Amino acid sequence: MKIIISDDFDLDKIIDSGQCFRNRRRAEGSWLFLSGGHVLEINKTGREEYQVSCPDREWKGFWEHYFDLSRNYSQIRALCLRQLQKAGWDDAAVRFLQKAIADGTGLRILRQDPFETLITFIISQRKNMPAIAQAVEKLSRQYGHMLQEGIYSFPHPQELGRASEQGLRALGLGYRAPYVKDAVEKVLSGQLVFADMEKLDDDSLYQKLLEVKGVGKKVADCVCLFGFGRTSRAPVDIWIGRAIDCCGGTSPFPVFGPYAGIVQQYVFYSMTKCG
Repeated sequence: MKIIISDDFDLDKIIDSGQCFRNRRRAEGSWLFLSGGHVLEINKTGREEYQVSCPDREWKGFWEHYFDLSRNYSQIRALCLRQLQKAGWDDAAVRFLQKAIADGTGLRILRQDPFETLITFIISQRKNMPAIAQAVEKLSRQYGHMLQEGIYSFPHPQELGRASEQGLRALGLGYRAPYVKDAVEKVLSGQLVFADMEKLDDDSLYQKLLEVKGVGKKVADCVCLFGFGRTSRAPVDIWIGRAIDCCGGTSPFPVFGPYAGIVQQYVFYSMTKCG
């Protein structure tokens, strides 16, 4: 099926932005996206034209939400640039953020499954991207189920509930294994109910996530942003800490209000991929 996307939509940047760990390039102009029981191959066939491997009903019912296509990111960028001019920062900070927003053009916040986001960002602590991707893939192959030849789902809570701490450690999770176990047990026991958590305000959701063993401020903010679409949250890792230093030691993200997390992604991508 062919689709047209006229707004910001750069799949290479989305994959390289650190928000997802299983999606990948297949060939020039071709990408594979996995979410839940859904598999999508997407090929770029024109400036704004794409060929997708799913029927219209699945595209509109699932993938449009996943890629956050109800929001106009080019308008958000323009609004953020106007906010930047009003902020009163020094010229160096303004230039730094202007470059980051330009570098990040095409990024979108993926609306990922909250459970998968929670588990994968617990795993992500103190690992680099290739190591995270390898650990998540091993977890999926061991406890998920096959969707297509060689492609496995991320395990449901019930599937992952079969894993022992020792079994998780054997997959390379190390000290994160008991944290994953705790998260799974909280979901299975009803202490974490994602449908109920969707109804919480941003701060309450953040506090609820901190109840999971091993979930600190950065991981909680990442799950808020990537698992619940709370774009006011701007996770702070070592790169974003350096960005704050570039802005005189004060976080610039609150200025962008509901789009703080989107600007955070632009900054993260710019610093890690563009220098």
